[in-house]
Amino acid sequence: MDELNPLPANYHQALKLIDEAHAQDPRTVERKSGPVPFELDYAQHMTRWLAVREPGASPVLQLACRAQHFRRWEIPRSSYPMTRPGYLTWRAKLKSQAAKQVAELLADASIQPPLSQEEIDRVAALVRKEDLKTDSDTQVLEGVACLVFLDEQFEDFEKRPDIDEEKMVGILRKTWGKMSPSGHALALQMHLSERAKILIEKALGV
Repeated sequence: MDELNPLPANYHQALKLIDEAHAQDPRTVERKSGPVPFELDYAQHMTRWLAVREPGASPVLQLACRAQHFRRWEIPRSSYPMTRPGYLTWRAKLKSQAAKQVAELLADASIQPPLSQEEIDRVAALVRKEDLKTDSDTQVLEGVACLVFLDEQFEDFEKRPDIDEEKMVGILRKTWGKMSPSGHALALQMHLSERAKILIEKALGV
């Protein structure tokens, strides 16, 4: 199993605080060990795929990946109009609020020695996915999120009544476009259902 570089003690404490926040998610997902808070489960998968995609990831990138979707349940999709502009506004709000909340958390007095303001600002920038086209760490984070979507969320997403095949193929095409060649290779190695493979082939025009 791929592993990330060990975190310094203060970063490890920061990660613990992030997980404690994730554990407050009232939504759960069933695992072999029983129900797990949804965002905690998601965050753990982000870390697992980061280890596969970028085993040498910096402590800052490790925290940002773990904090992806931070307290997302507080702003449900239904709180914005169910339109394309409404969706984009919702996504922008999620990123800005998550970055702000994570930055506040990382300044907690229990983290010793304290993270520098530069480190905190960098994690927040990654959570906001700033400079996606030019920042290699942001690109890795986005790629890892795509891998988690394909590996953990795609099957359930595809079964939603409001998602037809044409829309699903479009989503897959956009997801693929956000990933690097190495991410593509990892995705193609996943144990996907036959249905998922067919849809991916259609998205890629194979």
